[in-house]
Amino acid sequence: MSLDHVQVMKGQDPMPNTCPPASNGESKASWEDSKDIHENMASTKKPKSPKPENAVTIAVSSRVMFRTEKEEKVFEEQGIEEYLRYQMEHENEPFAPGPAFPFVKALETVNNRLRELYPESEELFDIVLVTYNHAHVGVRLINTINHHNLFIERFVMTGGSSPIGYLKAWHTNLYLSANAEKVQEALSEGIAAATMFMSEKQIEVSETQLKVAFDGDAVLFSDESERIFKAHGLDKFFEHERENENTLLDHGPLKGFLELLGKLQKKFYAKGHRLDCPIRTYLVTARSAASSGIRALKTLRAWGLEIDEALFLAGAPKGPMLEKIRPHIYFDDQMFHVEGATEMGAIAAHVPYGVAQKYPHKKSTNTAK
Repeated sequence: MSLDHVQVMKGQDPMPNTCPPASNGESKASWEDSKDIHENMASTKKPKSPKPENAVTIAVSSRVMFRTEKEEKVFEEQGIEEYLRYQMEHENEPFAPGPAFPFVKALETVNNRLRELYPESEELFDIVLVTYNHAHVGVRLINTINHHNLFIERFVMTGGSSPIGYLKAWHTNLYLSANAEKVQEALSEGIAAATMFMSEKQIEVSETQLKVAFDGDAVLFSDESERIFKAHGLDKFFEHERENENTLLDHGPLKGFLELLGKLQKKFYAKGHRLDCPIRTYLVTARSAASSGIRALKTLRAWGLEIDEALFLAGAPKGPMLEKIRPHIYFDDQMFHVEGATEMGAIAAHVPYGVAQKYPHKKSTNTAK
């Protein structure tokens, strides 16, 4: 099974900015009128975007949000000028949904439920579309967003430069991209991030409930225990976990994102919607329950975090379980598990963090994770 690791367009924008600067003589009234018109249109058509400091900001690359393989081929074979020309010639043709599309649609479903219960609250998911493309391609992206009836108001179009600085300015809580290098760069800056892939098969997911599944070590937790396993083997790993059963694991790169999901869940619980909460979380780990699972559960409890379902697989393949869960996204630090999930049609993302990145996977009967 092979995954199509979508490459993001690289290189600086060769096209100069031809737009003239705004005149200093433009009247204050015209600016205010324009602002009023925009606000009136927004109020009648779409809800207002929350302030970034209040929202759960999810930055999504255009190349995992939509399918752009044909356009990428034009860029690779004919260069940037033909690529830009092609995009403008086809700007009224919407892109097809990519692997992150169901996840974003589920975020919007949660937002709709939150607005019903808390009309004035800005504690919502806020989607930022991030693209390396030149701004000329923005017309096609906006047309695509409108075609699919998505509520995405914030764009970052970098013209080939790195988006990481913009992600920090947006207070980004999660970044999903096709570019593994930029994902690693985001992680090094303290931004939760994961690499997504195109797969041939994709199972249907819920349209009414957001399902997010996490691996444990090097995702929610640090890679401390994984290091013991890699260096000393499974027996030493189990011994280490038993000896440290009451010692909390340190946090991993996606702990903060789980915290934010839990915070939103509690808003539904407060209104009597625990049983029909539109957010559901899962821990899917190759740890075994009796010998190493208790430390993971005690750590989550000490952090004040609730996981709706915990699956301790004791080294069994994760793919079949994820096929049953049907998550909108599953995060794992090992490509072996990501590939196993996508083979079953589950939507999975790779978190390139921790000691596992230094060791290629070797098939075995068990793993620490």
